[in-house]
Amino acid sequence: MTGILSNIRVLDLSRVLSGPWAGQMLGDFGADVIKVERPGSGDDLRDQGARLKDREGRETGERSTFLSTNRAKRSITIDLTKPEGQALVRRLAAESDVVIENFKTGDLKRYGLDYGSLREVNPRLVYCSITGFGQSGPYSQMPGYDLLFQAMGGVMALTGVPEGQPGAGPQRAGYPVSDLTSGFYATIGILAALHHRDTVTGRGQHIDLALLDAQVAATSSMAMSYLVAGQLPVRVGMGSQLTAPYGDFDCADGKIMIAVGNDKQFTQLCKVLGRPDLAKEERFATTPSRVAHKQELLPIVAGLLKEQPIAHWIPLLREAVVPAAPIYNFDQVYEDPQIRHRRMVRTVPHPLAGTMQVVANPLNFSETPLEYHRAPPLLGEHTAEILRDVLQLDDAEIERLAQQKVIAA
Repeated sequence: MTGILSNIRVLDLSRVLSGPWAGQMLGDFGADVIKVERPGSGDDLRDQGARLKDREGRETGERSTFLSTNRAKRSITIDLTKPEGQALVRRLAAESDVVIENFKTGDLKRYGLDYGSLREVNPRLVYCSITGFGQSGPYSQMPGYDLLFQAMGGVMALTGVPEGQPGAGPQRAGYPVSDLTSGFYATIGILAALHHRDTVTGRGQHIDLALLDAQVAATSSMAMSYLVAGQLPVRVGMGSQLTAPYGDFDCADGKIMIAVGNDKQFTQLCKVLGRPDLAKEERFATTPSRVAHKQELLPIVAGLLKEQPIAHWIPLLREAVVPAAPIYNFDQVYEDPQIRHRRMVRTVPHPLAGTMQVVANPLNFSETPLEYHRAPPLLGEHTAEILRDVLQLDDAEIERLAQQKVIAA
């Protein structure tokens, strides 16, 4: 392995989204990520999403949701309910720098795989536990999914059609924002703990991360209005509570998004629209005044934009450096020249498909560029390889473990 974390090994005991997302990020950075899965079934996400097609165009058992969060990993199948399986994980932890797990609070302690137990075999271990509600508190034993955390974390209080309009009410974000936000926080925490271990103490530590906490933290830019002034944010649909004009507008043949963030941008927008006088009116001259008078401003802007098609406005707005964009479907996303220039789709070799496309990591390092050479693994694809390379087991011992169904080699 090469990359900025090529000296790091990660033992990924997690399933579904948040933990695997963090593991994939570390794998993109060059870490050796060993994904431990249940024999026979593996990660729950192996049953979710569209099916990958093989070289002949036939559907395989590999599904898109799993493929989205598990590249740059090796898969080993181990039965954690068996004592010998638990012993294998402890041995792997002894050879690792990081453990990521998202079991329900307390579950891994039954197997001797909790932080306290693994710290005894490897004091340098950074152990990240990701749960719905955290390791402590009145809800700590409860399971949870993204929908709950969007509801409890305030996302739905911010998202949806404004009150009093048709279709008003709370809405969820269109992707599992709580899971992926938690995955990002987990990655940051792991990197910080590794830095502290390697530069300060020589010892690892436990990271307790809750999806609810992560989602509450992520909405802080909106929540601070409540904390500092008692003002509750409200749903404003596509609009903004802080600036105007900001939202979706009809053109002659469809919608575009315009996001004016300051007075200069508004002045430029007015020039593009052929109404430079609007920027000089007192009620529209500053961001606070535009917000206060947006019910008067928005119909004017909307009426002017509707006179021409999207292809007329977008080049003019971009030339004037006014933030504006078309609203894409995913087929349009990946055909956009900026997305193609940034190489946000990469190709990796795959044992069934020959090659497959993946969405690239957005980080671009000047000295340690990311490499895309390891596709999301088949279930247990690397079981024997890991046991040989990391634990130095011979073929006879691997065969014995397989016969006893501790592993599925």
